[in-house]
Amino acid sequence: MTDQPTTTLDSVDIQGLLELLPHRYPFLMIDKIVEIDGDDSGIGIKNVTFNEPQFQGHFPDKPVFPGVLLIEAMAQTAGAMCVLKTKKAGGAGKPSVVYFMTVDKVKFRKPVVPGDTVEFHVAKLKQRANMWWFRGEAKVAGKIVAEGEVSAMLVS
Repeated sequence: MTDQPTTTLDSVDIQGLLELLPHRYPFLMIDKIVEIDGDDSGIGIKNVTFNEPQFQGHFPDKPVFPGVLLIEAMAQTAGAMCVLKTKKAGGAGKPSVVYFMTVDKVKFRKPVVPGDTVEFHVAKLKQRANMWWFRGEAKVAGKIVAEGEVSAMLVS
């Protein structure tokens, strides 16, 4: 037996994401978020399918999920976690907008293709007032395919 407190991790399904984020198809880049620890860390999930609109032009003969959309999905994962944390802390409703502020130290390591399930592991670096900074790693089958740092501002 241990006297250490246990942490209950949250999760958000697609319905919850639609309530937390303003994004809609085709620009909602995540399907759910699992293992949410407040605004400290979480894992967003994206199931990449061939019928997504970006594959019509990127690239028709060899479909590759655009790297910039991997970073957007990282930011959406972090943004949804911040909105959820604000909502749970008794904030006056959800913010009307989550602004993507910065992208730093981004590296793309391996292409993501239809059939892949991408996990966006994000961890808070710091928070000041209505701004958050996160470090993220996109992984497919446990291997890092992209990584970087993002920041966002929540505006009511």
